[in-house]
Formats: sequence, C-alpha cells, structure tokens
Amino acid sequence: MTIKLTNLSAGYDRRPVVHHVNGEFADASMTAVVGPNGGGKSTLVKALAGFMPLMTGSVDYGGVARGEIAYLPQQFEIDRTFPINVMDVVLAGHWPKLGALGRRRNEHREAAMRALTMVDMASFATRPIISLSTGQWQRVLFARLSLQRAKIILLDEPFAAIDSRTTHDLIHVLEHWRQHGCTIICVMHDFQLVRDHFPQTLLLARDLIAWGDTGDVMRDENLARASAQAGTWVEHADVCDAQGGHAA
Repeated sequence: MTIKLTNLSAGYDRRPVVHHVNGEFADASMTAVVGPNGGGKSTLVKALAGFMPLMTGSVDYGGVARGEIAYLPQQFEIDRTFPINVMDVVLAGHWPKLGALGRRRNEHREAAMRALTMVDMASFATRPIISLSTGQWQRVLFARLSLQRAKIILLDEPFAAIDSRTTHDLIHVLEHWRQHGCTIICVMHDFQLVRDHFPQTLLLARDLIAWGDTGDVMRDENLARASAQAGTWVEHADVCDAQGGHAA
C-alpha cells in the first residue's frame, strides 16, 4: 500500500504551489509534512485527498480506493454553526460505507459511542457542536475519522490552537491507527512534536527539500535551505513545464 508520487505539481489558477515532487510514503508509516508558511503543505495534502487537481504528475495509492482515504482539513475550514449535536457528527463517519441515505442501526450508534469514549467525549454525545471548545471539537472530529476505517488518513494541522493535553491524547490516537496499519500523513508546524512522534518527515518549500527519517530531514542545514528558498519566492512566476523548468 505504498503511496507513490511521481512529478507531482499542484496549485491554483494554473500557478503551481507545489513543484514536481517525487517520492513514496511507506505502508503504515506516520509522516509529518513541514515547511515555511506558503510552502505548499496544505496544497500537497489536498491534492493527495483528491480535492485539488494535479497540474503535472500522478499519485499511485497502491490499490487503495477513494473511499478508503480520510481527510481532516484545518479547523477554520469547517462550519460549526450547523445545528447538530456531537453524535450526529460522529455518525457521519459511517457515510463512506452507508451512503447519504443509508439507514443507521443500533450497531452504528454503538460504534460511534465507542469512538467518542476513545477520545474522552462520550459524555458530550448530545451536546450541540457550537458549544464545544476548540480541543473538544477536534476530539470529536478524530472520533468521526475512526469510524471511517480509512487506510490512508490525511490531516492538515490537527494540533493547531489546542491545549497540550488534547494534543498528547490525539497524538496517541494517531500512533494507535498507525500500529493498526493506517498510513498517516499530517501537516505540522510544531517541530518538537514532529521530532518526538513522527518517524518520517517531508520538508517542503514549494520544491521538495528533504524526505525520509525525521532525524535526517530536520537537520539545521535543511531547515535553513527551506527558509532561504521561501525568501526567494516569486508569487506570479511563470507556469512550470512538465520537466521542472518554467514556461517562457
């Protein structure tokens, strides 16, 4: 179930943000995607999730079906004003298998309650989601993810603006999923969390800077190169060609 990226470029309005990335995510690996702001981290994950078309290249998911890929965007991208409760949100994790009109049975609710228990939110099952703190909401979203039984899990800064206890608890949920065969790809900004918990790291500054074991990737010289490259970006540069250069 290795995920192979070949010459992958993606961006907006025909302007690539991620340039010609090649490499592989190993089966049941846990990889942090790091780099400077604007370096293409979120763009890469959205492209892997299928929410952004590729400009060049391809992704080979190793036989994993689209319904077996789960994606959690940044919190600000999710509308919490809809008048539903915590249980309703978690039950939506069954949607990939049941469909929009699938009938939810007792076993589905029991599975949802087990998922809420896993993230210490069972007592909040009937609470409206708008009443939750940022950390509580993220716990609920992790519970929903667990019901999807995805083989590939993509997350965009899941620990931003949440407390240290919640971060600790949810990091261990990720490690549990990986131990059970999930491939985890996670955009991160906290370098210490990356060093402590993510065996593999992809360092991106629009171009791929380094990809491999975290200790090797997170060397000072690689981080300095990524930072220096960020200082040379031209926001309205010409569109890249398929060979990695720029169109005239």
